[in-house]
Amino acid sequence: MRVPLVLTGPPAVGKTSAGRRLAGSCPRGAYVDVDDVRQLVVAGHAAPWDGDEGARQQVLGVRNACLLASRFTAEGFATVVTDVVTPRTLAIYRAELPGCLVVRLRVDVAEARRRAATRPVYLTAEEFAALHAEDAAAELAVDAELDVTASSLDDLVAEVFRWWSGP
Repeated sequence: MRVPLVLTGPPAVGKTSAGRRLAGSCPRGAYVDVDDVRQLVVAGHAAPWDGDEGARQQVLGVRNACLLASRFTAEGFATVVTDVVTPRTLAIYRAELPGCLVVRLRVDVAEARRRAATRPVYLTAEEFAALHAEDAAAELAVDAELDVTASSLDDLVAEVFRWWSGP
């Protein structure tokens, strides 16, 4: 059985596309997008950067995602979680998904903007830039880090799959 995989990186790095493809390539695969979990709050929703309430909801979203991932994994599903991980939330993933593999994807900001222009964007330009700056500055003890600026989705998925498959 595969350990849960957590894909992180800034917006438009390819987390969602790669995560869905990776989970879908397994005989029994589950995909958990933490943004989707956070969107379950339909009244009083706060973005992670919206003060204390946003920080509380960010932690709640991560913990709920970990519960889903744990249950899928316990039932034999290869589980992929995608999120913009911070040092605080990385500690939660490590505690609540023991043995998970955390892979950080990196992309040049200009390439990220090009990619973002091809899909619906739910962030302001300022939020997009701030998330990229925060990710670039964050010290995260991840298991692997990949610069995917020049990678195709197929190449990204193949490389992450190699890491996820183990030695």
